[in-house]
Amino acid sequence: MGMVFNTPQQVSSPQNTELEDYPPVKNSLRVKLSDGRYLAYAERGVPLHKSKYRIIIVHGFGSSKEMNFPVSQELIEELGIYFLLFDRAGYGDSDLNMKRSVESEALDIQQLADKLELGSNFYVIGVSMGSYPTWGCLRYIPHRLAGVALVVPIVNYWWPSLPKSLTKLDFRKKLIYWTLQIASHAPSLLHWWVTKKCLPSNSVVERDPTFFNEHDMEVLKNSKGFPMLTRERLRHKEVFHTLRTDFMACFGKWDFDPLEMVDPFPEEDERKVHIWQGNEDKVVPVDLQRCISQKLPWIRYHEIPQGGHLIVHYDGVCDTIVKALLIGEEPHAHAEDIPDLAVNGLLTVP
Repeated sequence: MGMVFNTPQQVSSPQNTELEDYPPVKNSLRVKLSDGRYLAYAERGVPLHKSKYRIIIVHGFGSSKEMNFPVSQELIEELGIYFLLFDRAGYGDSDLNMKRSVESEALDIQQLADKLELGSNFYVIGVSMGSYPTWGCLRYIPHRLAGVALVVPIVNYWWPSLPKSLTKLDFRKKLIYWTLQIASHAPSLLHWWVTKKCLPSNSVVERDPTFFNEHDMEVLKNSKGFPMLTRERLRHKEVFHTLRTDFMACFGKWDFDPLEMVDPFPEEDERKVHIWQGNEDKVVPVDLQRCISQKLPWIRYHEIPQGGHLIVHYDGVCDTIVKALLIGEEPHAHAEDIPDLAVNGLLTVP
């Protein structure tokens, strides 16, 4: 079983990725950015000055730096890994950025790394909607990256090179389109709508097989769910605008097309960018990720059999992600069942 980071510096055990109370922590460590905003952060793993590898974890929608990315203590100590987690703009104890964009998210990461003196290069792991800042890093600060892992990354349906034939009948595209339109042009209406009592409760959504497969459901049974996304939390304007601007930056118009990007590590023999996807993910269809990997052959693509959107909670997955990223260790090239959420088989697509 993968273990939560457990070091002397850690004050409290982190909650689940994208599944914790908001705001999770008060009186956090913070750094001041060039525009005057503050970003809150947490350090885990081995001390920075003793580390061999430095990894920045980028949380997803409705999450925070208290997310759970369960890497075994044995692996942390063996490889000498330092982890930096932070509250993206508006989340947790970080200040809101109403001008949030893909580029601003990437530059926040660069400034945070510089303020904490991580060095000239570092690794980035983006989880779920934390993937769009990670794509931003590949576009805007590739010279600072030692390697990147995108875990169940969200796909923007309006990337110009994404084949329309793959998305034409996808109900998610229509849902995102109309939400984006209302968020952009009628935010007050959206705020009224998401706090109406007639809408399904958060607990009902968490049990909805429309978005979660069998193994995800098991994860949700043992978690606090998505409390930041409840009607009670969304009544708070800062929470609402944090989620609204995050959604708009992710699914709005980008300044670049990821599917047209060139390899940011052209001089490296090994592929330094990874995508990890569950082949039963109901939030991000696996066909979209397969298309991306085919268009970008410099990405190392991995599929987890019977994996849903919450694969970071499956036993052993985070260790596998970290080992592939840092030392190039490949997962098992066969697929087996996943009893008790233990991933015994990992499928890697060349």
